[in-house]
Amino acid sequence: MESLNQTLFLWLNAPEHPGTLISMVAILLAEWFIWTIPLLIGIGWLRGSESTRKAMLVATASGLLGLLVNQLIGLAWTHPRPFMIGLGHTLIPHVADSSFPSDHLTLWWAVAFSLVLQGGPRNAGITLTLLGVPIAWARIYLGVHFPFDMLGAVVVAAFSAWLTAQGAHWYLGAIYRFATDIHRRLFGRLIALGWVRD
Repeated sequence: MESLNQTLFLWLNAPEHPGTLISMVAILLAEWFIWTIPLLIGIGWLRGSESTRKAMLVATASGLLGLLVNQLIGLAWTHPRPFMIGLGHTLIPHVADSSFPSDHLTLWWAVAFSLVLQGGPRNAGITLTLLGVPIAWARIYLGVHFPFDMLGAVVVAAFSAWLTAQGAHWYLGAIYRFATDIHRRLFGRLIALGWVRD
């Protein structure tokens, strides 16, 4: 399996002298698109209805659980990144930690899958799910992940989305009340002006 993983990596990884445009696109996807997640959740919370806000909280829980699971996997089994074994070409700096599963894609897909499962914001979830594919390619192209790291991210993200959706009745009510209280304290003036929903 590791041989297949490395073969697929070399097929998708950047050449020795990559084009400037494709490298810029890959860097944008791999390093900057992740900020779409907190931006989406923030906008959903500030402008959304109660059901949308609750969906954003469950999606946040899904993302956090996915990252926690990744940390546990990394502690139990450390898998080197391509540049740690001198494989391929690396176009961006990255800490030499365990590559499996990809934290970037776990967070991205955990939120995306959660939104899909919850129904209301399903279109946003489907869009995010599809956008995860070029982000996964970019992380491999730039030399910081193997293809199987992305498959691991899919599995962890799906598990996290399912578990947080199934268990929402245990935690969502209390977290929603707590978050709403903070929201009203922080944005009281903007709520009064009608710029932010109560």
